[in-house]
Amino acid sequence: MVRREITTPLVSLFRQYPFVTVTGPRQSGKTTLCREVFPELAYVNLEAPDQREFAESDPRSFLVRLGGGAILDEIQRVPNLLSYLQVIADEKRTNSLFVLTGSEQFRLSNAISQSLAGRTALLRLLPFTLAERQQAGASNEVDDILFSGFYPRIHDQRLDPRQALGDYFEAYVERDVRQLGEIRNLSSFQRFVRLCAGRVGQLVNLSSLGADAGVSHTTAREWLTILEASYIVFQLQPFDSNVRKRLIKSPKLYFYDVGLASYLIGIENAKQIATHPLRGHLFENAVVMEALKHRFNQGQRANVSFFRNQRGLECDLFYETGRGIGAIEIKSGATLASDYFDSLKRVALLVPDITAKLVVYGGTDRQSRGVGEAVPLSEFADALEQFETDQVVGNLVD
Repeated sequence: MVRREITTPLVSLFRQYPFVTVTGPRQSGKTTLCREVFPELAYVNLEAPDQREFAESDPRSFLVRLGGGAILDEIQRVPNLLSYLQVIADEKRTNSLFVLTGSEQFRLSNAISQSLAGRTALLRLLPFTLAERQQAGASNEVDDILFSGFYPRIHDQRLDPRQALGDYFEAYVERDVRQLGEIRNLSSFQRFVRLCAGRVGQLVNLSSLGADAGVSHTTAREWLTILEASYIVFQLQPFDSNVRKRLIKSPKLYFYDVGLASYLIGIENAKQIATHPLRGHLFENAVVMEALKHRFNQGQRANVSFFRNQRGLECDLFYETGRGIGAIEIKSGATLASDYFDSLKRVALLVPDITAKLVVYGGTDRQSRGVGEAVPLSEFADALEQFETDQVVGNLVD
């Protein structure tokens, strides 16, 4: 059984708040995690029509029946229940009552902020990290990682990635898309999602996306919001500095699971990855998501961005802590080249808060250069941990 890295903050926060809310993509392991960590709590899945009808029609009786607390799965299906949970928290004045899960982030977050503000901790569980994927016995080869992705069920049950990801996408379109937005032309929406997959690691251009999908700029924006709300795509925001001008303002587009992106662009096996023109972008997608998971699994905010100015100078990823910024360049090549550090050196001259420089590449050896560190994907999380540790030590020394 894979122990999820988010377990420790989940347990800790449940002791500190009446509620903990765990959001994330479908099949990221939310239900499994919560039921394993809190086996003493009753479990209710609000996707079940009978449970949902009971909660909607008689919320007081529904909650009384649960007594001292429960795991309420897919809470976004009955958002009105949150107001009744607020009353329970205010009456009991105790912690460790309910664990809530949901797979729709914006609407659920808004509902929680209105009803449970100050009463719930919010955690985001994404699919496996690379280390969790390895615990499940999956291959550590880069091309296999980019092909099969990180959804737990694929690796726990040894499923064929292409079949499993295809089923996942079809179920998503038929279920979540219909719930989140009034999309009349599902085939156009599916084409739009595939076009997004072909643009991983690139700046978002809604006009181009809409034109290629045969829809308006406004529709493209609405559909991208739906994809983001349901944890399919992630928009990495550009670095925002009040003292630096002429920075690119458009976000970059990534998928929460690189395997799903590979499926959507038509990759049928891991061997195909090696020569695919988007291999570098897929590798970048995997690295960005690994950084995001590292933050979320510690119960922290994302604090990731990218740097790009209008002259084309770019740094793929900024990883911010309270002490400084880790500047990260991402290269899919297996051979480390000295020019991999060139843009890092130039960006560091413009952004004085950079305190560490790192290259994540497709090779296998970790190397220390005068200008910074180079690590393989398999050691990226360790490098982030070291960067955070160094910041803490720096604070203590100061």
